[in-house]
Amino acid sequence: MTTAVKPDLAKMDPDSIAFMAMQPPPPAKPPTPDEAREIMRQGRLANQPDLPQVAVIREYQASGPGGPIPMRAYRAAGTTLSDRLPVHVYFHGGGWVIGDLDSHDWTCRMVANGATCAVVSVHYRLAPENPFPAAYDDAVAATRWVAAHAALLGIDSSRISVGGDSAGGNLAAAVALTLRGSDISLRAQALTYPVTDLTCGHYGTYIDGVILTDERMRAYVDAYVPDTAQRRDWRASPLFATSLRGLPPAVVILAGFDPLYAEGAAYAERLRQDGVPTIVRDYPGQMHGFLSRAKISPKAYDAVADITALLTAHH
Repeated sequence: MTTAVKPDLAKMDPDSIAFMAMQPPPPAKPPTPDEAREIMRQGRLANQPDLPQVAVIREYQASGPGGPIPMRAYRAAGTTLSDRLPVHVYFHGGGWVIGDLDSHDWTCRMVANGATCAVVSVHYRLAPENPFPAAYDDAVAATRWVAAHAALLGIDSSRISVGGDSAGGNLAAAVALTLRGSDISLRAQALTYPVTDLTCGHYGTYIDGVILTDERMRAYVDAYVPDTAQRRDWRASPLFATSLRGLPPAVVILAGFDPLYAEGAAYAERLRQDGVPTIVRDYPGQMHGFLSRAKISPKAYDAVADITALLTAHH
């Protein structure tokens, strides 16, 4: 682990610096999960541009091990209900504690239009009320449900990919590992600053000056996997899977000012070593979460293009 240092703001993109300048002082005590969820909901309008139009949006519920799993399905603009589209199953970020179908609405619409596909966004059970493996179980169940309901969704079940950001990237990576060699052959995985090591062994730099600090990330990990003995389980920490061979092609998107940078880069390297075609897109001047802040961080559009390029190539 490296010695804790403050980030060098001279190397941060101007939009990231401006975003941090807009942040209020930290509260005297950490917000409760419900308070944190409301803060994220309130910030959505300030962070997301106007929502692009898509052809169709429908709400569904998948059958899950803990009850119904809310999902939102998007179809790309210019497509019809008779088109059998490829589908991207998306898991939102938020440290497994916050986030919902609305928090990543803009991202899902952009991916659907950019890749001319369907996107199914999944709202898995959140921690700490539902600790590991609840979110993982829901992610797997939702992906299986999508594959089994191709006719209902108007999709081609032979062209399924998975993706997500942060905690959602963690879930997407775990789903890809779970379905490897199964009757569901995933075409691709798009992992945006994914969490891959819940032992927190890659932290040590970001103690201040960024939107996601080491301390805050540790709190999310504590909420999701309170039992430290489970944190090396590959379903929680994909980096600890014995082998990544046979996984679908990947794009791994990294933000330079992010405590998750090192573990995301390590996972990309493991993918490459195990023969998985892997593209790494590095945004050295951006902070964690920039994909969800396109109104403030225009490089979110570039990250969406990274995702849609992978899907277009492999769907």
